[in-house]
Amino acid sequence: MTAGDAMYALVERLYPLCRSITGDGVRATLEIVGEYLPLQVHEVPTGTRVLDWTVPQEWNIREAYIADSTGRRVVDFADSSLHVLGYSVPVSATMPLAELRAHLHTLPDHPSWVPYRTSYYAPEWGFCLAQDTLDALPDGMYEVRIDSALTDGHLTYAEHVVPGQVADEVLVSCHVCHPSLANDNLAGIAVATFLARALAERTPWYTYRFLFAPGTIGALTWLARNPGRVTGEPAARAEPGAGGRVEHGLVLACAGDRGGLTYKQSRRGDAEIDRVLRHVLRTSERPHRIVEFTPYGYDERQFCSPGFDLGVGSLCRTPYAGYPEYHTSADNLDFVTPEAMADTLAVCREACGVLDRNRRYVNLSPYGEPQLGRRGLYDSLGGRSDAKQAQLAMLWVLSLSDGEHSLLDISERSGLPFDALAAAADALRDAGLIKA
Repeated sequence: MTAGDAMYALVERLYPLCRSITGDGVRATLEIVGEYLPLQVHEVPTGTRVLDWTVPQEWNIREAYIADSTGRRVVDFADSSLHVLGYSVPVSATMPLAELRAHLHTLPDHPSWVPYRTSYYAPEWGFCLAQDTLDALPDGMYEVRIDSALTDGHLTYAEHVVPGQVADEVLVSCHVCHPSLANDNLAGIAVATFLARALAERTPWYTYRFLFAPGTIGALTWLARNPGRVTGEPAARAEPGAGGRVEHGLVLACAGDRGGLTYKQSRRGDAEIDRVLRHVLRTSERPHRIVEFTPYGYDERQFCSPGFDLGVGSLCRTPYAGYPEYHTSADNLDFVTPEAMADTLAVCREACGVLDRNRRYVNLSPYGEPQLGRRGLYDSLGGRSDAKQAQLAMLWVLSLSDGEHSLLDISERSGLPFDALAAAADALRDAGLIKA
């Protein structure tokens, strides 16, 4: 099974679950992800203050429907978790259609689709249905039932850490709160999961922390509970995996549709993660867009808020609200493809490879050009089809290894591939000519 097929299979398993910002649907989702990765699951009690917010009551739902006078269920939560307004308070009543209409949500421009709607922080109830279904309902009395519960409980999120050679961290975040929406964000969950598995096959330079959390309130909760990782001085380069400072980050969302890739830059716009993704996407020659930061979207806006100002960007395919199917029942299993998720994963892996190897070096023999042949560095290139490029890469690395220029800087200035420069740096370091 290819990585794309395996990610699609994970999306298929997660798709039926009713997720929200709290509740058993999130726990069930993390339990399935936990079959792929060891997770540290956190439960944060209702009422906990998290920055300027408060962890809300936990919401769970067992049953919900609208039935006509014959008892036929014309709308049923059992058919799709999208049919109920997220965080609906309990209701059990009989009312005329005219009164019920105030609690019904449709998409007149797409009459066969069901919208996704929520009311997390205001006590409301409602149903989402196709406009075609609503148009077919005759006037009369309808039984309305939502068997839900809002109780003091917990907000649930999980972390997975891939230890690196240094404690400094790369944060990879995805939201786990949306119900049956395949692209937003089950595809993001799948790509994050398989990126973590891929990184674990080697020992990366950075420690990678994967965050699976509800949107907005989950990110805020994590930030409030991890001040040492997001403020203050960078961690000492010791004790890998013990909890360093977040140096770079990426939010994954909408990772499985057929559109080209889109990278949204961090608030800084010149963070290292921004330069890395620009470089990877440009040199890969994939169709892509680079867009500026805006304080609207996913959890990059929390990580990039002025008090934290982390270097966190966001990678997706078609951006949120950029496709008609967004937040509707049309964002289904047919909307995402194994090939698109595999492509997103490949870009993430390439970006992590550049990020991990993008170091600044100091030339230990800076007075004139060192004799490379005496050290066997030219001989090692014999017979290689790229010998001229490899030799040039060594000269560029030596020339700009002044402690100020990173390998990415050198790649952009020289026009040489990053991989060629990284290989040259490895050879020069092994020969004792440069040091990080």
